[in-house]
Amino acid sequence: MGLAISVGLLGTPDLREEAEVLHRALAAEGVAWREPATAPAGPAEVFGAGFPYSYLSGLRRVYVLHRLGEPVTGAREVSSEQYDEDLELVDDETAVLDSHLLCHADHEGYYVPAEFPFEDPLFLPEGAGVPGAGMVGSCGPLLAELQRFAAAIGIRLAADGSLAPEESARLDALPGDDPFEPEVFAWHALYRACRTSLATGHAIVFG
Repeated sequence: MGLAISVGLLGTPDLREEAEVLHRALAAEGVAWREPATAPAGPAEVFGAGFPYSYLSGLRRVYVLHRLGEPVTGAREVSSEQYDEDLELVDDETAVLDSHLLCHADHEGYYVPAEFPFEDPLFLPEGAGVPGAGMVGSCGPLLAELQRFAAAIGIRLAADGSLAPEESARLDALPGDDPFEPEVFAWHALYRACRTSLATGHAIVFG
């Protein structure tokens, strides 16, 4: 089983009702956003990727280690006991409720390209009917979190936080035995999803 990430599909006829449920729930929280009614104009306006859930767990782990000022190691470099201890730190930091990377369901839910009333993720009431236990993230803060710890896992961003095409290609070709390969794969997918979402107005969908 694994996580599928898409941008540009929520406005399709099959998912239009889900988009309206999300729109109404966000509007009730003061967030003015709606999935664009027009279909993406071309390949540059859509994005799709998938990876094992363990990759997302590993990405959250390195984010938390960096956030706490701890040495950042790849999941492949530590024992299962150490990994489990690190996940306890992830749980502790998730409970702070301020991270868009951490406060989101693993297997479903949304990130939207909109500003929230506060900088923190949204926690919608159960009655709103939004997948992912009602947790909704914002693409801008998620992107900022990804940019903050990119260097810790060997990703070279430009001074403005962008990812040059050459660096993106290098990440795509990262050897499978690289100690950070799972974390980099998940980071790269989320980064590109954020960029596509912010450029087009379409939500990121976990499914």
